[in-house]
Amino acid sequence: QVQLVESGGGLVQAGGSLRLSCAASGRTFSSYAMGWFRQAPGKEREFVATINWSGGRTYYADSVKGRFTISRDNAKNTVYLQMNSLKPEDTAVYYCAIALHLGVPTRRSDYEYWGQGTQVTVSS
Repeated sequence: QVQLVESGGGLVQAGGSLRLSCAASGRTFSSYAMGWFRQAPGKEREFVATINWSGGRTYYADSVKGRFTISRDNAKNTVYLQMNSLKPEDTAVYYCAIALHLGVPTRRSDYEYWGQGTQVTVSS
């Protein structure tokens, strides 16, 4: 059974940083893309960042470009999201996901497996 477990969320002041982690288990995902999405209250779940199987390609939403960095450690089946210069509008539940895809997919429908989410709250 595939399981994704996010960690690292919390409360931080605007301008601060957080590092999210997502550990996958149940199968090896080193050949597939991993991504992060987020969902704020009353809003649709939106794409944040994705990374291809090797880590050589990444893609970011315009809203986080230059502030967030996605990375992965295939030996640990783990993907990370380093979030710097956080803003109140970054407040959301953050979800990691895996796409059985060789590129850098950005659509929610491209992703097969999802974690339960971790709350990130940025105070002003």
